[in-house]
Amino acid sequence: MTARKNPTGSTSTGAGVLRPHQLARHVDLVRLPCAQSLTPWVENYWMLHWDLPAGTSYCSSTLPHPAHTLSVEKGWVRDGVAALGGPVVVTGVLTRRFDVTLAATGWVLGIKFRPGGFTSLTGADARSLRDTPVSPPSSIPTATVDALAQLGPHLSADACRESADSALENLNCTTDPEYDELLGIVAAMLDDRTLIRVTQVEEHCNIPARRLQRLFAKYIGAPPKWVLARYRIHDVVTELDDGYDGSLADLAARYGWFDQAHFSREFTELIGVPPSAYGLHISHER
Repeated sequence: MTARKNPTGSTSTGAGVLRPHQLARHVDLVRLPCAQSLTPWVENYWMLHWDLPAGTSYCSSTLPHPAHTLSVEKGWVRDGVAALGGPVVVTGVLTRRFDVTLAATGWVLGIKFRPGGFTSLTGADARSLRDTPVSPPSSIPTATVDALAQLGPHLSADACRESADSALENLNCTTDPEYDELLGIVAAMLDDRTLIRVTQVEEHCNIPARRLQRLFAKYIGAPPKWVLARYRIHDVVTELDDGYDGSLADLAARYGWFDQAHFSREFTELIGVPPSAYGLHISHER
């Protein structure tokens, strides 16, 4: 593997699990860094563990990110994965909210890739993986899949992190200028939150429209307009999770919606409840 300096810094928002305070009452969540040599492709690792009383369950909801996830899942098996054939699962970019019901006892190690990182590292077709879990991931060598499958709750978090580093570092990857270009564009989207339209991104990054669309299709499997829209919702949810108590009209305008009704409709379609209801629910949790 060719070690490269991460050209962009963070390529993900801080938003993720909806109603995080509620999740913390049911599930232990730990985030872990990957090895420095993997940072051009991997954002971070995360680990979940739960042990719920018999007859009870909890539904966790997570915002979609423009990134692939490779997970090792032991114990309770989520819907859609049980029939896939193994504990190592790659899930492409999800275009809708990710809901999963947890019950009994379970453990998951997740590898969150940077936008396009999984495609750059493995050559996988991002478009064919969109909204689809696959196990075992055919784009990864069998030896790597087998090494990841050995991970589980019997190991410490540090041991899992080191083993995951070792498994991924066995993959061969060379410098990918197109992927680096994509990461630079994603970083620009995150660094300058006034970029709310694709034409603004094209001008800011000095990239033709067709090339921009092609890069996102190849590496992410979703168009740049979708990514911009998701980041705006992430910002709003983070504000509400942090206790925002201003008007929804001001919140909508701050993040580029010129019509509060449009903002509320888009928020409700993704989150499942209107922003007013979500904010009220968060305040009651505190």
